[in-house]
Amino acid sequence: MTFVTLFGDIHGNLPALEAVFQDIQSRGLNNLYCLGDLVGYGTFPNEVVECIRERGIPTLMGNYDQGVGNDSDDCGCAYKTDIDRKRGELSIAWTNAHTTEDNKAFLSTLPAHIPIQFDDLQVLLVHGSPRKVNEYLFEDRPDAYFERIMDAAKADVLVCGHTHLPYHKILPSGRQIINAGSVGKPKDHDPRACYVGLTASGRDLKVEFIRVPYDIERTATAIEATPESGGMPHPFAQMLRDGAG
Repeated sequence: MTFVTLFGDIHGNLPALEAVFQDIQSRGLNNLYCLGDLVGYGTFPNEVVECIRERGIPTLMGNYDQGVGNDSDDCGCAYKTDIDRKRGELSIAWTNAHTTEDNKAFLSTLPAHIPIQFDDLQVLLVHGSPRKVNEYLFEDRPDAYFERIMDAAKADVLVCGHTHLPYHKILPSGRQIINAGSVGKPKDHDPRACYVGLTASGRDLKVEFIRVPYDIERTATAIEATPESGGMPHPFAQMLRDGAG
């Protein structure tokens, strides 16, 4: 029997990451992997990156990591409204301005995929999908769509992030897709940080989603303390309080 701990979409939320690490330690969990998007939306980009680097945790490149790592003004995000797009532009501009060159260099070197042999299961870790770092694999897509994704993955189990919506889906073929949710910016109306533990015995897989309360006000007030003009958009603070992304 083997165990792996997976988390991602931290998005500059240091209090959430600290709470998750404390919870992982209290449970005696190990074999940690990060699914990417360390930065963006929150005001602790350097602290989050350094927490990951200090622990030597294998980490994927998220779309936001790719943007900031390359000093780009494009985070590769999909926005539904012009207001959301403007907020996104302000977020990546602020993050670019406040992330050190050393941490940007680290982000720019992260891999797109991490394969794991997990007992008798071949697991592939991605941020968005095996095809694109910023492809959204929403749970309600048709089974045939997911089967094509799994053909591309060449794996028994695919673990992704990016949507910030946790789920575990078993396909007609028996292959499985798991979204680990988000540590620092949940969108499922549960404001607690989310990570996932996988236990494998042969080809049997147990999936546990773990929710962790954290000091949301510390993160929210840090966002609201930035200037209204040129700072991190203040509505992000209430989104964290609501768990609404």
